[in-house]
Amino acid sequence: MSQANTPSRQTMPLRTHGPGGGPPGMLRGGEKARDFKGTMKKLVRYLGPYKFHFLVVLLLAVASTVFNIVGPKILGRATTKVFEGVVSTIAGTGSGIDFVGIGNILLLLAGLYIAAAGFGFMQGWIMTAVSMKLTYNFRREISEKINRLPLRYFDSTSQGEVLSRVTNDVDTISQTMNQSLTQIITSVITLAGVLVMMISISWMMTLVVLVILPTSAVFIRVLVKYSQKYYKQQQDYLGHVNGHVEEMYGGHIVVKAFNGEKRSLEEFNRLNSTLYHSAWKSQFASGLMMPIMNFVGNLGYVGVAVLGGVLAFRGVITVGDIQAFIQYVRNFTQPLTQIANISTVLQQTAAASERVFEFLSEAEEIPDTDTPVQLPAVRGHVEFRDVRFGYVPEKTIIHNFSAEIMPGQKIAIVGPTGAGKTTMVKLLMRYYDIQGGAILVDGHDIREFSREGLRDLFGMVLQDAWLYNASIMENIRYGQLDATDEEVYQAARTANVDHFIRTLPEGYNMVLDEETTNISQGQKQLLTIARAVLSRPSILILDEATSSVDTRTEVLIQKAMDNLMRGRTSFIIAHRLSTIRNADRILVMNNGDIVEQGTHQELLARNGFYASLYNSQFEEAEIY
Repeated sequence: MSQANTPSRQTMPLRTHGPGGGPPGMLRGGEKARDFKGTMKKLVRYLGPYKFHFLVVLLLAVASTVFNIVGPKILGRATTKVFEGVVSTIAGTGSGIDFVGIGNILLLLAGLYIAAAGFGFMQGWIMTAVSMKLTYNFRREISEKINRLPLRYFDSTSQGEVLSRVTNDVDTISQTMNQSLTQIITSVITLAGVLVMMISISWMMTLVVLVILPTSAVFIRVLVKYSQKYYKQQQDYLGHVNGHVEEMYGGHIVVKAFNGEKRSLEEFNRLNSTLYHSAWKSQFASGLMMPIMNFVGNLGYVGVAVLGGVLAFRGVITVGDIQAFIQYVRNFTQPLTQIANISTVLQQTAAASERVFEFLSEAEEIPDTDTPVQLPAVRGHVEFRDVRFGYVPEKTIIHNFSAEIMPGQKIAIVGPTGAGKTTMVKLLMRYYDIQGGAILVDGHDIREFSREGLRDLFGMVLQDAWLYNASIMENIRYGQLDATDEEVYQAARTANVDHFIRTLPEGYNMVLDEETTNISQGQKQLLTIARAVLSRPSILILDEATSSVDTRTEVLIQKAMDNLMRGRTSFIIAHRLSTIRNADRILVMNNGDIVEQGTHQELLARNGFYASLYNSQFEEAEIY
């Protein structure tokens, strides 16, 4: 859907196109460098409610890591006992290998590793719960944000861009919270613990290992700086590609009809190529982390092996200490490698987080009044007083529009394309706020109502009938969610659609497909009229409701609309002027102003702008 705050009585979301209906949709560029630190600070603040969970995870990580770290030291004691037993056996000075002592050491070691695994399991369980809650909250906030955004945001942002933030970006953050954050905590604690254990064995060998740290840091810094901008570009163009694919798929019939496949494919290839190159560069930088860290780690192994052999030969350390130290070196380089890899994941997470936070910080609709008007009964008296409006503030398209519509009147709004007809309806529904003048309903400025309360007064039937993937019963009930089945049947009968529905294989329970291609355009229109009937609106808006159907279906729709309009103030926007002859008053618009108004006969008698429009339709019919 293309706009926020879709009211229950609106049968189709409004969309703006071109000068008379707002700026056309476009894709966002945005290849600027990321504010990594600022975004991560926002994410940390967002995680504030889970401080207790993170404290528990930290304690579990410390316990698990300590048990894992102590393991090699204890295993080194077993290795030393085996070595001493073998040496004493060869020298004939001892009783051989102490298998009982070695068995006790191994049992202790097994207990430590089992405890470490248990703590690790609980740690993972808590982090999974936190990441799922975070994902849920992000998607809930994005969904709520969509309903608070002004319609102009959706005029300038593709649907794929918004969907990408709800799916791809939130999933990226969730995966980081569930996996990488735990690894960060464990890796940091492991580094600190292993460093202490290595120093306790030999400060000289520890010094050799520490020499590799500056080398690793330099490589990581260079790679992170290089990959940073490409992760941002990758996330942006992933949204662009999604948006393009969704738009082309949704309009594939039009694309084929106008032989637009080549242009569509060229645009897709351009976006996909940019995505490919940015993803390739970012992933290439990420892939370099492991071989570089392995190379640096191997240098550490060589240094430890040489120095350890010398120290053992001199009797400074035992053979078991060398074995334990080599294990610690591996345990020391492994978290370094993990941190290096996580640093690239964090870049991607920051890119996703920034896009989500950008969306959540978008300017919202002007807040509703704290004391909204609630009318006990709506008469349907509507007045436009010197209304001025422009989709772009410096370009006004509605100039001092004034009109008064009495309760129960049937008002037709006509004029050439771009005259401002649909714009007036959007202003009446407060999809956009006017920049001058006032619009009143029953003497109250529409800004004195809450948006929900205002839109609840209206029912809409538009040219493009909006239905969704559900049963016909549920599509009609969308107009009044608590309506009974009998009320739905009655609304369908009033809209002259009951007979058609009952001829379908499953009647009211027939499920419409995603594109609603299993019923005709006219049948869709009748269903939306039934939906509007069910909502029992006080004021009706009919926007080109019969422009895309055949003459026989138009008669049915016209009868249904007449039933719907009876006793209600109605606004009818029509290009087929023959359909509004019986309107109580016709407002003729051109360039944002009312140039004529009156009944059909009065306007024809004046032989002015309306007469010219009316006669031109018959002249075109004769030509064709």
